[in-house]
Amino acid sequence: LSTGSSSEKKQSLFQRSSHSLHSLDIFLFSLIAGLLIYWFFFRKKTEPVPEIKPFTPVTPQIRETSFIEKMKKTNRNIVVFYGSQTGTAEEFANRLAKDAQRYGMKGVAADPEEYDLSELSRLKEIPNSMAVFCMATYGEGDPTDNAQEFYDWMQGTDDDLEGVNFAVFGLGNKTYEHFNATGKYTDKRLAELGGKRVFDLGLGDDDINLEEDFISWKEQFWPAVCELFGVEATGEDSSIRQFELVVHNDINMNQVYTGEMGRLKSFQTQKPPFDSKNPFLATVTGNRKLNKGGNRHLMHIELDITDSKIRYDSGDHVAVYPTNDAAVVNGIGERLGVDLDTVISLKNLDEESNKKHPFPCPTTYRTALTHYLDINNMPRTNVLYELAQYASDPQEQENMRKMASASPEGKALYQSWVLDSERNILAILEDLPSLNPPIDHLCELLPRLQARYYSIASSSKVYPTSIHICAVVIEYTTKTERVFKGVATNWLKNKEVTDNGHKLTVPMYVRRSQFRLPFKPSNPIIMIGPGTGIAPFMGFIRERAWQKEQGKEAGETILYFGCRHKNEDFLYQQELEEFERAGVLTQLNVAFSRDQEHKIYVQHLLKKNKEQLWKLIHSNNAHIYVCGDARNMARDVHTAFYEIAEEVGGLTHTQAVDYFKKLMTKGRYSQDVWS
Repeated sequence: LSTGSSSEKKQSLFQRSSHSLHSLDIFLFSLIAGLLIYWFFFRKKTEPVPEIKPFTPVTPQIRETSFIEKMKKTNRNIVVFYGSQTGTAEEFANRLAKDAQRYGMKGVAADPEEYDLSELSRLKEIPNSMAVFCMATYGEGDPTDNAQEFYDWMQGTDDDLEGVNFAVFGLGNKTYEHFNATGKYTDKRLAELGGKRVFDLGLGDDDINLEEDFISWKEQFWPAVCELFGVEATGEDSSIRQFELVVHNDINMNQVYTGEMGRLKSFQTQKPPFDSKNPFLATVTGNRKLNKGGNRHLMHIELDITDSKIRYDSGDHVAVYPTNDAAVVNGIGERLGVDLDTVISLKNLDEESNKKHPFPCPTTYRTALTHYLDINNMPRTNVLYELAQYASDPQEQENMRKMASASPEGKALYQSWVLDSERNILAILEDLPSLNPPIDHLCELLPRLQARYYSIASSSKVYPTSIHICAVVIEYTTKTERVFKGVATNWLKNKEVTDNGHKLTVPMYVRRSQFRLPFKPSNPIIMIGPGTGIAPFMGFIRERAWQKEQGKEAGETILYFGCRHKNEDFLYQQELEEFERAGVLTQLNVAFSRDQEHKIYVQHLLKKNKEQLWKLIHSNNAHIYVCGDARNMARDVHTAFYEIAEEVGGLTHTQAVDYFKKLMTKGRYSQDVWS
């Protein structure tokens, strides 16, 4: 276009002045003009050599997803992959990668989601190499979100892993039926594909003492690795720092993180889609106490999700990001004599690492301790081990090191002094007066504060722009006479609807669940949810009421609820009784456990109605839902259903167990339980 327009300008200029020019001048002028035009416009287009630009992006892409190339480039021989939902497996993976240094090896922790795991067969290209997998099991025996692709690959691949050394440590909880299913499958499948198991599968049980299980496993794991590779421990038991401190004395505060999970200033300018790295700030529009008496505080919270484009279904979970108690944060600052408002960055000493900082940086110590670090839970043994060097009293130092060891007396001391006494990091600092760690090292060692998940207590059909939470506030006195306060529940309790005219918000996102109402509204449903386990059923019942309003035929809707006293903690009593009167709830069965001499629980009421229940389950295609405590209630409910199948259905115990397993497989027996 520019060539044409320039020619036209020159042409019109020539026409206007032709009468005063000689024909030779005209010829020369035209020749020169033509050459100039050619030089400037056409020659430029033919000059470049064929471009090779399309090929350049490939190289960085390979570097990003190839853990093999990365290991070669950074001279690593051990890679520790983690499948982590709450951060513990990631923490264990980092500890193992760090431990490698003590045995003269170089390790790296890696998120399987960020790499191409189909390259696993190439690991043998690296001498004395191995892959370790720290795999948590989540939900009903499922892999964690970040390990799903790796899990799918294992199921579908027939790659030959001969010559690939591996070991697996599983993180699970025995109160759940599918204990450590992901760890077990990973270990079994890698061996089936020809991989060499360097050490036995480790099975960590969070119901008892996951930390102790991990320590015991790795104490035997490393000698097996040393034997395989013919190496010995270097004897370097000194602390190895992973991050270096950078203090920002002169920084624009607009560049400093103030609690955001991902993008800087994401809380000021909210942009969908909202997820774990980009939570939505939902305004609190409701906060009321549900119980009428007793010494507990059970609450109903309502969050406004208008304009967020967040969608949810009954049975989904809402994740919220809480903040730590300011009193504990200030207590740490005072005990260590630190200005918490100092702006800092913790920078990874390994420049090749994908994890540049342990939490969003630059930020202040106050923000890190308030938003990013878990300061309320009992510290794991690796934290005590690393901090021991900062205790000036030899006895205190020895005890800290002992608690981090695999010796029986060390384990017993950690169990009694830290776990049973429920000492958080502030309590440890208070009770060990000679311990004075640099606060930046403490921040490096503490795990990340995790999102808390709650079963949504509303139906999106009735409340499309609102999400409801039902929770009990955790608060009690520990053995050391300190008051333990649950981080999230106390934080939510204090979220008043308006705080002096200021609307309070909660950073949140929705996590999808398999806990779903039947596709056909005509299917009967049996809901069992004592205490706050009633939460998802408030959504289910409201949705059933909505279905009836739409003229749909809703099947029998039966609820088994349990609480301590009818006059104290009968949650949502008024609403439930109204739903029963309206015929939405076909049956409302409530077990008041402490209103009589002998305790009555939901499983006792199930047995009382065994004929009706067996008919609904066996003949009418009823769906069963259980929500609440996994350790006792869910197991007792299981047992009650087995007994009903045996007593009314005439099945043997083995047949009864098999019968309900099949119902689970078909999605007709669903659980949303926690321990």
